[in-house]
Amino acid sequence: MIQIQQLKLPITHTKEDMEAKIAKQLRINKEDILSYRIVKQSLDARKKKDIQYVYTIEASTAKDQKIVSRLHCNTIRFTEPKPYQFPVSGSGILSERPVIAGSGPAGLFCAYLLAEAGYAPIILERGKTAKERQKDVEQFWKGGKLNPESNVSFGEGGAGTFSDGKLNTLVKDVCGRNRKVLEIFTKHGAPEQICYEAKPHIGTDILSKVIPAIRQEIIRNGGTFLFEHCMTDIRIQNGVLTAVEINHETWLDTQALVLAVGHSARDTFDMLLGHQVPMEAKSFAVGLRVEHPQEMINHSQYGDAAALLPPAAYKLTASGTGGRGVYSFCMCPGGYVVNASSEENHLAVNGMSCYRRDSANANSAVIVSVTPKDYPDFGPLSGVSFQRSLESATFRLGGGAIPQQLYGDFKRRQRSTSYSTFSSLTKGAAQLASLHTLFQKELYESFLSGMEQFGGKIPGFDRDDAILSGIESRTSSPVRIHRGEDFQSSIRGLYPCGEGAGYAGGIMSAAMDGMKTAEAIAANYRPYA
Repeated sequence: MIQIQQLKLPITHTKEDMEAKIAKQLRINKEDILSYRIVKQSLDARKKKDIQYVYTIEASTAKDQKIVSRLHCNTIRFTEPKPYQFPVSGSGILSERPVIAGSGPAGLFCAYLLAEAGYAPIILERGKTAKERQKDVEQFWKGGKLNPESNVSFGEGGAGTFSDGKLNTLVKDVCGRNRKVLEIFTKHGAPEQICYEAKPHIGTDILSKVIPAIRQEIIRNGGTFLFEHCMTDIRIQNGVLTAVEINHETWLDTQALVLAVGHSARDTFDMLLGHQVPMEAKSFAVGLRVEHPQEMINHSQYGDAAALLPPAAYKLTASGTGGRGVYSFCMCPGGYVVNASSEENHLAVNGMSCYRRDSANANSAVIVSVTPKDYPDFGPLSGVSFQRSLESATFRLGGGAIPQQLYGDFKRRQRSTSYSTFSSLTKGAAQLASLHTLFQKELYESFLSGMEQFGGKIPGFDRDDAILSGIESRTSSPVRIHRGEDFQSSIRGLYPCGEGAGYAGGIMSAAMDGMKTAEAIAANYRPYA
């Protein structure tokens, strides 16, 4: 194969234009191209008058090596694709099936690889299937009662199921795990372009169909899913895990337990701490969702070419008071602000988009970093206590609805009484309130500083009628459960994994961590007989 990097084409290009450009770059006739595929597609919008797509292409001809040696070009090279390979299994014998607690990205992809390799995993999920979970969530958003076990955080697919379904990651992986995750998604119904887009996304509407299809594949390969089965306790003998309790009722023996419980499994963290499983409080971030008209974001990012391009995204960083990081998080073009609560009398928000990203508003969280210094003297779960205090105050502030405030009123520390030039788009009821009362001085000032700095990068970002919603507190796990290089806790047989254990920060990184955990189990044991 010949890899061509930095192949640039106008945003209005056709398939024929691409084939002609490939032939020109390789100095061959179009007829000499046997096949080609897009490896990566990104958008260069630095020059608003000349926005271009930038591609990495892999092409095949009858004379690949000869063509590359003739060209002497640093953007064209010969390459041999190296697909992901699951490692050869270890020699240990599994007398019981491995158990995975949680069916979010980490648990799901761990289960996928283990099932494919013959390990017959059992997946415990405290929530419901994606279809049943969606009914509970929609009922809650319409004013129904919160189901603490089936909501935006808990259920098949994890918290990522009700999100934008973003699949980009900063994790550098030379083993092909990233590509493997994308291929598994596309095999089960995701759009093929996620395999090459620089910032791929699936969207809640498609993701909620893809996840059950992946589940069915795991079942066909020998895995078992137990929904509405919450891991409520563990049994440890002489420093080795031997069994898990389900729903405070029954025990299931196992030699390998994967903790893929997600960032909101606070009762599970309490239980693990009670067993003295080593863990510590870690830094995370808190803030507010910020809504703008999507048209404003499009024009800022793309200028006059906005009508020819998909809804625009952004990623912003700033430095707040005392050197705190302030940054945009989980940006949802054409999306909605959603009530993502998972505990009664507590309220947290998130963002969500469908695949088409076709709502009128853009939203993202603008969040400020917090560290254990902000919540000292409460032990490993001090970050959880900090989250809960903010979420409890937010619930009271909105009377159970999402509390909102215009940015101008937030700056002036006055309660908003009406929206201005555009309205909020939410999943769940919203109520105008005084969000500025939620934050201590340094967090408040850091948020303001970040907004003003972002306004210098995207004109109008700090406009007075930007709509704020609170509170964004589940940005990542406030806990890190210790593990060694073999992916096990000092409690042998216990495998902390994914975002909840503090080792990932999004769908892709969690899925890849799940894969690494499956590899670690396979390194120790033969497939289950």
